[in-house]
Amino acid sequence: MTNALGAVAGADYVLLTTYRKDGTPVATAVWAVTENDKIYIWTATDSWKVKRLRRNPAVTLQPCSATGKPHGEVIEGTGRILDANGTERVRALVRRKYWLTGPLVVLGSTLRRGKSGTVGIEVVPSA
Repeated sequence: MTNALGAVAGADYVLLTTYRKDGTPVATAVWAVTENDKIYIWTATDSWKVKRLRRNPAVTLQPCSATGKPHGEVIEGTGRILDANGTERVRALVRRKYWLTGPLVVLGSTLRRGKSGTVGIEVVPSA
């Protein structure tokens, strides 16, 4: 666990907060994986969090329960949508971290949506 990521680095679920056009925060509980002091999230390409992130890359992350109940410190950062190669890397990281359910969820999503139906998000914590 690194200092920049704090408790977020080891959390199974992370509360990802993105911002609407009017600045209203919208929080969503997501799976998250950490590599090289960055956090990676895998989600549906047409999700609202992706649309909000394209407009405003500012995000916050906080450890949370599976239901989204936050605990721990909030980390501010900048999110970016990954290309197909980056997304495939995130899929591999998700399969490895969530070793039982991860491979099943990734396979089911690929069968349902195809490879382009999901996208990886990279979050770099603010200095």
